[in-house]
Amino acid sequence: MPHIIVEYSANLETDLDIRALAEAIHAAALATGVFPVGGCRTRVARRDVYVVGDGHTDNRFVHIQARIGVGRPPEVRQKAAEQIFEAVKQATAIVFAARPLGLTLEIVEIDPVGSLKHNNLHDIIAARQKEARP
Repeated sequence: MPHIIVEYSANLETDLDIRALAEAIHAAALATGVFPVGGCRTRVARRDVYVVGDGHTDNRFVHIQARIGVGRPPEVRQKAAEQIFEAVKQATAIVFAARPLGLTLEIVEIDPVGSLKHNNLHDIIAARQKEARP
Protein backbone atom coordinates (compact mmCIF):
# COMPACT_ATOMS: atom_id res chain seq x y z
CA MET A 1 0.00 0.00 0.00
CA PRO A 2 -0.83 2.76 -0.77
CA HIS A 3 -3.19 2.50 -3.65
CA ILE A 4 -3.30 6.05 -4.94
CA ILE A 5 -6.28 6.99 -7.07
CA VAL A 6 -6.04 10.30 -8.89
CA GLU A 7 -9.22 11.72 -10.41
CA TYR A 8 -9.06 14.83 -12.57
CA SER A 9 -11.36 16.92 -14.71
CA ALA A 10 -10.91 16.31 -18.43
CA ASN A 11 -10.35 20.02 -19.11
CA LEU A 12 -7.10 19.82 -17.14
CA GLU A 13 -5.41 17.90 -19.98
CA THR A 14 -5.00 21.09 -22.02
CA ASP A 15 -2.87 22.58 -19.23
CA LEU A 16 -1.04 19.72 -17.55
CA ASP A 17 0.94 16.59 -18.36
CA ILE A 18 -1.17 14.06 -16.49
CA ARG A 19 1.47 11.31 -16.68
CA ALA A 20 4.01 13.67 -15.10
CA LEU A 21 1.50 14.47 -12.33
CA ALA A 22 0.99 10.75 -11.64
CA GLU A 23 4.75 10.17 -11.54
CA ALA A 24 5.25 13.11 -9.17
CA ILE A 25 2.56 11.79 -6.82
CA HIS A 26 3.99 8.27 -6.92
CA ALA A 27 7.54 9.52 -6.26
CA ALA A 28 6.33 11.69 -3.38
CA ALA A 29 4.52 8.77 -1.78
CA LEU A 30 7.67 6.66 -1.93
CA ALA A 31 9.82 9.54 -0.68
CA THR A 32 7.78 9.67 2.55
CA GLY A 33 9.50 6.45 3.60
CA VAL A 34 6.16 5.22 4.91
CA PHE A 35 5.21 2.95 2.02
CA PRO A 36 7.10 0.03 0.47
CA VAL A 37 8.00 0.26 -3.21
CA GLY A 38 6.29 -3.03 -4.03
CA GLY A 39 3.06 -1.91 -2.44
CA CYS A 40 2.75 1.50 -4.08
CA ARG A 41 0.32 1.73 -7.00
CA THR A 42 -0.78 4.97 -8.59
CA ARG A 43 -3.59 5.09 -11.11
CA VAL A 44 -5.35 7.95 -12.80
CA ALA A 45 -8.96 8.39 -13.84
CA ARG A 46 -10.08 11.15 -16.18
CA ARG A 47 -13.54 12.45 -15.39
CA ASP A 48 -15.50 13.62 -18.41
CA VAL A 49 -18.68 14.41 -16.50
CA TYR A 50 -18.28 16.72 -13.50
CA VAL A 51 -19.55 19.94 -11.99
CA VAL A 52 -17.09 22.02 -9.97
CA GLY A 53 -18.04 24.99 -7.79
CA ASP A 54 -20.45 27.27 -9.65
CA GLY A 55 -20.49 24.91 -12.62
CA HIS A 56 -18.39 27.13 -14.87
CA THR A 57 -16.73 25.04 -17.57
CA ASP A 58 -13.30 26.59 -16.84
CA ASN A 59 -13.25 25.09 -13.34
CA ARG A 60 -10.84 22.20 -12.90
CA PHE A 61 -10.11 19.67 -10.16
CA VAL A 62 -7.67 17.03 -9.00
CA HIS A 63 -8.67 14.69 -6.19
CA ILE A 64 -6.24 12.17 -4.76
CA GLN A 65 -7.25 9.32 -2.51
CA ALA A 66 -4.48 7.25 -0.95
CA ARG A 67 -5.89 3.98 0.38
CA ILE A 68 -3.54 2.49 2.96
CA GLY A 69 -3.41 -0.43 5.35
CA VAL A 70 -4.45 0.17 8.94
CA GLY A 71 -2.07 0.72 11.80
CA ARG A 72 -0.03 3.82 11.08
CA PRO A 73 -0.28 6.53 13.73
CA PRO A 74 -2.25 9.69 12.85
CA GLU A 75 0.88 11.85 12.81
CA VAL A 76 2.55 9.53 10.28
CA ARG A 77 -0.54 9.60 8.06
CA GLN A 78 -0.76 13.39 8.33
CA LYS A 79 2.90 13.92 7.47
CA ALA A 80 2.67 11.56 4.48
CA ALA A 81 -0.46 13.39 3.29
CA GLU A 82 1.29 16.75 3.58
CA GLN A 83 4.36 15.55 1.67
CA ILE A 84 2.30 14.07 -1.16
CA PHE A 85 0.05 17.14 -1.29
CA GLU A 86 3.06 19.43 -1.53
CA ALA A 87 4.20 17.49 -4.61
CA VAL A 88 0.71 17.89 -6.11
CA LYS A 89 0.79 21.63 -5.47
CA GLN A 90 4.23 21.93 -7.08
CA ALA A 91 3.21 19.87 -10.11
CA THR A 92 0.10 22.00 -10.66
CA ALA A 93 1.49 25.41 -9.66
CA ILE A 94 1.48 26.91 -13.17
CA VAL A 95 -2.10 25.81 -13.82
CA PHE A 96 -3.18 26.94 -10.34
CA ALA A 97 -1.81 30.43 -11.02
CA ALA A 98 -3.70 30.72 -14.31
CA ARG A 99 -6.93 28.70 -13.99
CA PRO A 100 -9.64 27.90 -11.45
CA LEU A 101 -8.41 24.67 -9.87
CA GLY A 102 -9.42 22.73 -6.78
CA LEU A 103 -6.92 20.30 -5.27
CA THR A 104 -7.86 17.75 -2.62
CA LEU A 105 -6.16 14.76 -1.03
CA GLU A 106 -7.32 12.25 1.53
CA ILE A 107 -5.72 9.23 3.13
CA VAL A 108 -8.16 6.43 3.88
CA GLU A 109 -7.40 3.33 5.90
CA ILE A 110 -8.67 0.12 4.34
CA ASP A 111 -10.68 -2.14 6.61
CA PRO A 112 -8.68 -5.39 6.77
CA VAL A 113 -11.88 -7.46 6.77
CA GLY A 114 -12.44 -8.47 3.17
CA SER A 115 -9.16 -6.93 1.98
CA LEU A 116 -7.23 -9.67 0.20
CA LYS A 117 -3.75 -9.44 -1.31
CA HIS A 118 -1.57 -11.63 -3.52
CA ASN A 119 1.61 -9.84 -4.56
CA ASN A 120 5.01 -10.88 -5.88
CA LEU A 121 6.15 -7.32 -6.58
CA HIS A 122 8.21 -6.93 -3.40
CA ASP A 123 10.54 -9.82 -4.27
CA ILE A 124 10.82 -8.92 -7.97
CA ILE A 125 11.55 -5.25 -7.28
CA ALA A 126 14.16 -6.19 -4.65
CA ALA A 127 15.85 -8.49 -7.19
CA ARG A 128 15.85 -5.74 -9.84
CA GLN A 129 17.39 -3.30 -7.38
CA LYS A 130 20.06 -5.87 -6.44
CA GLU A 131 20.89 -6.47 -10.13
CA ALA A 132 21.14 -2.72 -10.79
CA ARG A 133 23.78 -2.22 -8.09
CA PRO A 134 27.36 -2.06 -9.39
